[in-house]
Amino acid sequence: MLTAHLPSGYVLGRLGPQMRWGLPVAMIGGVLPDLDMIWFYLVDQGRIHHHRYWVHIPIFWAAIGALVLPLFIWRGYGALAGLFFAAIFMHLLLDSLSGGILWGAPFDMTLYSLVQVPATQDHWILSFLLHWSFAAELMIWSLAIWLWVRRK
Repeated sequence: MLTAHLPSGYVLGRLGPQMRWGLPVAMIGGVLPDLDMIWFYLVDQGRIHHHRYWVHIPIFWAAIGALVLPLFIWRGYGALAGLFFAAIFMHLLLDSLSGGILWGAPFDMTLYSLVQVPATQDHWILSFLLHWSFAAELMIWSLAIWLWVRRK
């Protein structure tokens, strides 16, 4: 996924359980794993694929969820925290379409994806934009825009 994580968070926030702060929490969870791009460009300078960083590893988020969800449930914010973690896992699932995620980590360090986008263009972004899998991003954007136009 190149562009659809924020609109996918919007869709989840709009179609999920309606609660105060639900929409921004879903949108933040939808993009949070990609904050590793700051490290990727400014520190690592692109040496390691950012999907190999800890914020893109499902077992990390499962462990964090197992630790903090009981606290949020105890404080009465279980649904909100559940929405946040659902948005994070939605991000990882969307990245699994063509970007690759370490679903087997730490035991298997293979980046798993549904399809491989071949380097058919001079720049990798163009290869992604012109690949058929980009239609999924366009559908997510379309649904988000439709939901936004139809809001109250």
